[in-house]
Amino acid sequence: MNSKVFLGIRIFFGIFLLFFGLDHFFNYMPFPEMAPEANEYFGNLLSTGAMQLVGVVEILAGFAFIFNKFGGLMALILMSVSINAVLFHVSLDPEKIWGALVLLALNITMVYFYRNQYKDLLKG
Repeated sequence: MNSKVFLGIRIFFGIFLLFFGLDHFFNYMPFPEMAPEANEYFGNLLSTGAMQLVGVVEILAGFAFIFNKFGGLMALILMSVSINAVLFHVSLDPEKIWGALVLLALNITMVYFYRNQYKDLLKG
């Protein structure tokens, strides 16, 4: 793909991640209504500090994409967050899966853009 397209997606995704990552600490977005099972599970994640860790990963990935430093590494690390967000919504709150799907699609796009950085990792 075109490097300008990559730059646009990379900066957009970086800002997207910073916005949602910082919300884990500053709570400036209202918490959405979820299914009771999803609320219970999410409450457990909050009580253990797991969501703060997700926030840290999102913030670090956001900066990595904005400044194009360690972007390939952060795209791989962020994939675990993306996949778990989709699985959470598939199993507990399918009505609100769209945000998680956007996160996963953007993450897959970033992995694709950084694919040349993984060649040595994938050599047999």
